[in-house]
Amino acid sequence: MEVNETDQLERVFLRLGHAETDEQLQDIISKFLPPVLLKLSSTQEGVRKKVMELLVHINKRIKSRPKIQLPVETLLVQYQDPAAASFVTNFTIIYIKMGYPRLDVEKQCELAPTLLTAMEGKPQPQQDSLMHLLIPTLFHMKYPSEPSKVSSPFILVEKPKTVHLLLDFMLDVLLMPYGFVLNEPSRPVSASPSASNGSVTGAGLPQPPPGMSFYAAKRVIGETPWSPEQLEQCKLGIVKFIEAEQVSEVEAVVHLVVASSDTRHSVATAADLELKSKQSIIDWNNPIIINKMYKVYLGDIPLKTKEGAALKPEMKREPVSTRVKLKILPHLLRSRLAAETFPANIQVVYDGLFGANTNNKLRSLSLQFVHHICVVCPDNNRPLGLMLLNGLTKLINEYREDPKLLCVAYSAVGKLSSRMPHLFTKDIALVQQFFEAMCKEEPEIRLSIQEALSMMVGAYTSLQGALLNLMEALVAAYMEKPEVQVRQVATKFASTVFASDHIPSRYFLLLATGDPREEVHGEAQRVLRAPSSQTTDNTVAKPMPPFPEMVSYIHEKALQRMKTPAKYIVGTSTLPFSPSAFGEIILYLRMCLAYSAGAMPTSQSIADMQDNAPLIARYIKNLLTKTQDDSFPSNRVSNINPVLIYVELLHQLVSATGGVPVMYCLLEVVSVCPEELAVGFTDKIDWIKSLMNTNKEDMRELAAQLYAVVVSTMHGNELKTALENLIKITKDNHNPETQHGAILALGYMIGRHLASHKHSESPQFHMAPVIKSQLGDDELIQMVTSTIGSFLDSPSPSLVIAACTALGEIGRNGPLLIPAEGTGFTKLSLVETLLAKVQSGKETHKMKERAIQALGFFPVGDGEFPHQKKLLQGLMESVEPKQVEVQFTVGETITVAAVGTVSVAARNVWTCTEEQYTTPKGVKLNDVVSWVLAEILNKHVVSPNPHVRQASCIWLLSLVKKLNQHKEIKTHLKEIQTAFVSILSDPDELSQDVASKGLGLVYELGSEQDQQELVSTLVETLMTGKRVRHSVSQDTEVFQGGLLGKTPDGEGLSTYKELCALASDLNQPDLVYKFMNLANHHAMWNTRKGAAFGFNMIALKAGEQLAPFLPQIVPRLYRYQFDPNLSIRQAMTSIWDALVTDKTAVDKYLREILQDLISNLTSNLWRVRESSCLALNDLIRGRQLDDIIDQLPEIWETLFRVRDDIKESVRKAADLTIKTLSKVCVRMCETSGTTAQRTVGVLLPCLLDKGVMSNVAEVRALSIQTLVKISKSAGGRLKPHAARLIPALLESLSVLEPQVLNYLSLRATEQEKAAMDTARLSAAKSSPMMETINVCLQHLDSSVLGELIPKLCDLLKSGVGLGTKGGCASVIMSLTVQCPQDLKPFAGKLMSALLNGLNDRSSVVQKSFAFALGHLVRTAKDSSVEKLLQRLSTWYLEKEEPVYKTSCALTIHAIGHYSPDVLKNHAEQALPLAFLGMHEVPDEEKGENGNGNLWTEVWQDNVPGSFGGIRLYMKELIAISQKALQSQSWKMKAQGAATMASIAKQQTGSLVAPHLGMVLSALLEGLAGRTWAGKEELLKAIGCVVSACSEELQKSVPGQPHLTEITDIVLKECRKESLKYKIAALKCAGDVLHSTQDDRFQELSEIVVPLLKKHSPTNVLNQKEEEGEMEEKEKELQMESVLCAFETIGKAWPKNPVTQGQYRVDVCKLMCERLKLSTWKVQLAVLQSMKAYFNGLLLDKEHIDCTALSQILTESSTAITFSIENKRYSSVRMEALSIVELLFKKINEFSRWESLSDDCRRQLLDSLASMESDVRADLKDKAAALGKELEGHL
Repeated sequence: MEVNETDQLERVFLRLGHAETDEQLQDIISKFLPPVLLKLSSTQEGVRKKVMELLVHINKRIKSRPKIQLPVETLLVQYQDPAAASFVTNFTIIYIKMGYPRLDVEKQCELAPTLLTAMEGKPQPQQDSLMHLLIPTLFHMKYPSEPSKVSSPFILVEKPKTVHLLLDFMLDVLLMPYGFVLNEPSRPVSASPSASNGSVTGAGLPQPPPGMSFYAAKRVIGETPWSPEQLEQCKLGIVKFIEAEQVSEVEAVVHLVVASSDTRHSVATAADLELKSKQSIIDWNNPIIINKMYKVYLGDIPLKTKEGAALKPEMKREPVSTRVKLKILPHLLRSRLAAETFPANIQVVYDGLFGANTNNKLRSLSLQFVHHICVVCPDNNRPLGLMLLNGLTKLINEYREDPKLLCVAYSAVGKLSSRMPHLFTKDIALVQQFFEAMCKEEPEIRLSIQEALSMMVGAYTSLQGALLNLMEALVAAYMEKPEVQVRQVATKFASTVFASDHIPSRYFLLLATGDPREEVHGEAQRVLRAPSSQTTDNTVAKPMPPFPEMVSYIHEKALQRMKTPAKYIVGTSTLPFSPSAFGEIILYLRMCLAYSAGAMPTSQSIADMQDNAPLIARYIKNLLTKTQDDSFPSNRVSNINPVLIYVELLHQLVSATGGVPVMYCLLEVVSVCPEELAVGFTDKIDWIKSLMNTNKEDMRELAAQLYAVVVSTMHGNELKTALENLIKITKDNHNPETQHGAILALGYMIGRHLASHKHSESPQFHMAPVIKSQLGDDELIQMVTSTIGSFLDSPSPSLVIAACTALGEIGRNGPLLIPAEGTGFTKLSLVETLLAKVQSGKETHKMKERAIQALGFFPVGDGEFPHQKKLLQGLMESVEPKQVEVQFTVGETITVAAVGTVSVAARNVWTCTEEQYTTPKGVKLNDVVSWVLAEILNKHVVSPNPHVRQASCIWLLSLVKKLNQHKEIKTHLKEIQTAFVSILSDPDELSQDVASKGLGLVYELGSEQDQQELVSTLVETLMTGKRVRHSVSQDTEVFQGGLLGKTPDGEGLSTYKELCALASDLNQPDLVYKFMNLANHHAMWNTRKGAAFGFNMIALKAGEQLAPFLPQIVPRLYRYQFDPNLSIRQAMTSIWDALVTDKTAVDKYLREILQDLISNLTSNLWRVRESSCLALNDLIRGRQLDDIIDQLPEIWETLFRVRDDIKESVRKAADLTIKTLSKVCVRMCETSGTTAQRTVGVLLPCLLDKGVMSNVAEVRALSIQTLVKISKSAGGRLKPHAARLIPALLESLSVLEPQVLNYLSLRATEQEKAAMDTARLSAAKSSPMMETINVCLQHLDSSVLGELIPKLCDLLKSGVGLGTKGGCASVIMSLTVQCPQDLKPFAGKLMSALLNGLNDRSSVVQKSFAFALGHLVRTAKDSSVEKLLQRLSTWYLEKEEPVYKTSCALTIHAIGHYSPDVLKNHAEQALPLAFLGMHEVPDEEKGENGNGNLWTEVWQDNVPGSFGGIRLYMKELIAISQKALQSQSWKMKAQGAATMASIAKQQTGSLVAPHLGMVLSALLEGLAGRTWAGKEELLKAIGCVVSACSEELQKSVPGQPHLTEITDIVLKECRKESLKYKIAALKCAGDVLHSTQDDRFQELSEIVVPLLKKHSPTNVLNQKEEEGEMEEKEKELQMESVLCAFETIGKAWPKNPVTQGQYRVDVCKLMCERLKLSTWKVQLAVLQSMKAYFNGLLLDKEHIDCTALSQILTESSTAITFSIENKRYSSVRMEALSIVELLFKKINEFSRWESLSDDCRRQLLDSLASMESDVRADLKDKAAALGKELEGHL
């Protein structure tokens, strides 16, 4: 055995030695290298040795010859052999590595996938070598433009390990720097921490490039390092590889990022573009991507773990270069996961901030990453936060280069503090550091520190104990720094870190209010005044410091500051604080006072502050009466009572700067307790008097009140003197300010004096009993009153207002001591004067208000006031447009004046509340409420003037509200309600609102019986729309200004009708009043006058009463909030806000709300439909609808109906809701679990039945969009519904197509139609519906197919649209690929359905069905395929319509293309049909397109060469050809004939029995019968076969036609009339007779001679004369018949002497005649025929006598000379010369020169001589030679 193997190797050696050229050497190596390598596995040592010698020889030979190719392909196959020994594979790869780079680029690309496959399971070094070969090839690879449609060159899906290896190697290639050489050790690896842990020291290992290990660098460099240009190509190749989607984005993102940082522009640009294109589809939160990025960025950081210790030094990767880091970090910034990955995130941060190779750009990105981490990371990761904080503080402390970076760093600390406050809570030093930095740093950095500190504030809100004290000291220190930002942040800390009742911090803030910068004092003011705003929305106010403690603290600080430079000098006064801060301190102390007194702490409005005065009075009295020890802690400075300190502070500030709010605080504190506090001001009376002279009106008014209070406490003549002084001052007309103050002071003093008399027994007013005696009689009071009254006519408005105020104050407290009537200043003149001012259009709003109030006060202090009704009447007649607030004042005044002396207006406003007030005993009553009520109800409410009605409504509301316990009100409730209802229909919103509020109050006042009556009346009025008729005169103003254009037809009642309907639906009509109370939406109620009615409290109460009805109310209210009518919407929103305080109410009543909305979606009112849509949209947005899944179909269906609403706004609302519902449903389908399954189950039927099939285009579009989204998110949950979903979507492909396309398609040409249909089908296939179908198909199996296939079959048969049909075909194709096994049982049905549709009018549909059949046959039974082919064959042969033929061609071609195995299995049926189809000739006149190319492709693809194919399927081919010949269709007969002819021609020369007999018999059978177009092909075939197989036909074989029989049949065909056919028959006859040498000339001459004579030139001329010009085609046919006739004569010229003797002269004459007269073509044909004639003519003396021969020669010679002398056509001359040559030869041969006469000789000689000048030299020479020969015989 060994000897044998050695011999073989020796022979190879010998052949190698004999190889002289490179080509020979290459052939030998290609043939023998693989088997030689296999011998390495031999067990014989000698053999292996010999192989090695041989290999060494080969290596030497090919080393110097780089062009010699090695058999790489074979070697690769051998290398992959799992049975091969490792020794063999080791050597094989050597030659693969040697041979692969030698291959041309195309071959390398072709073998690239094999290289990848070969790597599987091989040792690492070999894999590296193969990858080193593969990478350069990638640059040249060609990838399909659409990877999904064309198979990819690399199939990597099933090779995860190989992909991993390849990607690792690619990454190393991308990281490799250009021109890197691995031979200079920069430092020993043992210096690194990993080396000390590892077993290998690694000393002396060269430094690898950044991002790579020593091993990675070594393997990339390989045995033959790449040049920089080659490396660039390799990198570009890798990017192209990734671009072509050969691997998933997840795996390749890092490679693109690294490549984008490449130093070469081409690589970086390509990678960047690819990254940008994939940006949207890459999931940056994928752990695989992020972990890879971190791994590349950080390299192998040595860890103190087993893994860290196990890492060999040569495998340790370095971190990447800064350039790569700069590319990686922006992508980490996109990822949430990257920020959460600890500790890698902190390692990146520290590397970027403090790494050895970092730069500013990297630091900036690292800081951005810190920001990202702060936003994303969990707040419980303490180690991460601590390390981040340490890193940032280190950077802040050490880094000084770039201010912008420091800004970002500070900002990051701020973000970190808001994310992880626990890290900062105890670190007050950091705050101090930042404050210090803010003082010292540049302005731009200061801003960032300010931002950081502002964010850090939250971390210190829970400080306690010593830390809080530290923070307090810190804030105090920085509150006074010169930098505004420092003060601003300190203010922020003071306001946020400390509790709102922390006194020192409040003090800091109060100081900050005096800051000159708005941002500081504004922030401080906002915080200090915040408690007042906290109580407005029913939330508890923040606690405030106790008043005594706060006052003491301020006092203490004030005393301290007065001793320091911090004091503030204003004029002659010295203040402890700046005026602005002092003012804020006072207001804050007033708020603390109110808070401690239990009142609302407010400082915004003096009127609001005065409302709380009685509560403050009680508290101050308590403070003053308690001893210092038990009232408050002992003050460190003094034991002064806090109230006195407060008063002193007030006095101090007012003295220095004044200020209205501060003055009010002083007045308030003195007024609430005058006995104790006013006394202290008696010595300051002049100071108070000076305040009455200031230029501020409000200040003078407050000073006047204070003066009155202080003076009222004086004794003796001081009081009288003061009055007289004031009267004197009023006379000083030069100083109106002084007059103003004096008038007010007189009024307030007399008022207090009268009040003291009136309430002398009441504890509310305690005044010195000596006052009366001091003042004496009433004369002084009368004089004062008259003095004041004299100013009512003053030209100064302020004095008039002062006079009104003073008179009102006097009148409120007692009777005016002036005459009732008469001349001078009387009560009557006073009333008339004031009424005139109220009714005047010139007076100011303030003056009117004061005049109205004064009028109202007169009957309060005087029970016998004579003009009570007159003033009331005057007030009610003073209505003016657009004076709403005045009417509220009138309302209050009417209420006060109507009850007179029992009114609460008589109380002391400082010490007594309205609730506490009781009317003193013995007061005379002057109640005129019944009269007022009658006036309003009977006169003003029914007025035609809308302004009067509005005013009367306001008055009535005031009466009902303020006098709700009055008997007159209670007894007239029904009338009052009627009045209010009548105003409800006014177009003015305020009137409606006031009326609705009034109705609510009326209802509350009534007894149970009253309430029932009121409800029924109200409901009837609202629901029937009955209105009070207003009489209209010529002067009546019908419309209020600005309301013209609004309908006054009851539309104004709509809100209240809805409220009434809402209450009625609940079977609780009385609830309408509650709703009216809650429908509080007019801005008027937010004003002071509006708020005074207290409707907020009423609404609160109404809300409580309505709470039991919430389940019924909530659904309706929810919908009403979206009503298109603004007033209804506002009213209902108010009710909702008041009633539904529980935030979960909507969830709680979700089902009820939904049911209400669904039922109202189809309401007959458009408003209701629209509001229901909008409400439903709001309801479902962002809500879990798991509990109402079953109602989803109903919602969808109803919305579909509403989407087609007649009103556009409703349609828009429905559209919006459907879109929202779609999003919600899609989101529900995305979840896992039963919810999603149920949702899909209920949605799909609804969307398919109602949505996709809707007539409304928008509904269809929305339905399909939803279906597509659901299908994408539902995935496998679609499976149970696929059988329904797929057919519906297929139908929609046509339904949703624009109908105009069908119209255009019908009117287009075939070519246009085909192009259009192709585009339509393409659009359908790429539509969302098809996308959805493809998603569904992924989840199908046999359980679904059973239901789906019948529907699919029905669609194939009955589907009308192009899209549907094409879609069905596409679905079937997909099914054959995705579930072929499951499809098998149904293949037959589908084939049948497709077959029926194959004959569609549209060629595009035909193709689609054919392609589907081509795929489907793979899964069908053999019998089904046979039936299909049989059916197609029958169609092809029997149907004449082109559509059938095309469909057959397309189907069989598709089967051959998509299922070639199936076609091969049924080749006997399919291929003969294909062969027949190849010979189809399209009728171009009818615009038919041939299918020949398709048939040819099928035939050529499935036979071993055409010759072999015919031989193989001879029987079948002949059978089908015969069927074609027997067809009723002439066209099919012709095709059969052509097929038969093709068989015969291609098998010519090799046809033997029995095939010869079969072919000829078939051909001859086809000749029988009449002539038809295409029958000529049979004749041609017969001629071919007989010509080629004449010898075989001589043999007598059963079933084989005899030659005689053939000749008879052919000659018979020659007699047919059709000239075209006759020509073919003659040609056939000529061929048959020529090849068989049979003498049938006689019969032939009978056919040919008449033909020639008929078409002789003379006959033709006659015909022209008779029939006119012949057609061109006919001329050509005649010409062809003549040519054919002569050709046939030549071929059929017999050898028989008898026949020759009979016809030789006639034939010769015939030819000679035509030679002279014909065209050159005929001449040529005649000459050729003559040549054949002379060739066969027997010239021996036995057979021809001299005379006959002489005659023939004479005729011929004469005729030939014509041709020889034909100068135009050389072919004629040449043919004539060849005949002359033949004649001379034959005459010589038989020595018959004597028969050629001398004349003929001379004639010939002359003709030949004429050719001496011939242009063709060869003819000239030939003629000369013949002439010479002829001369020799002369």
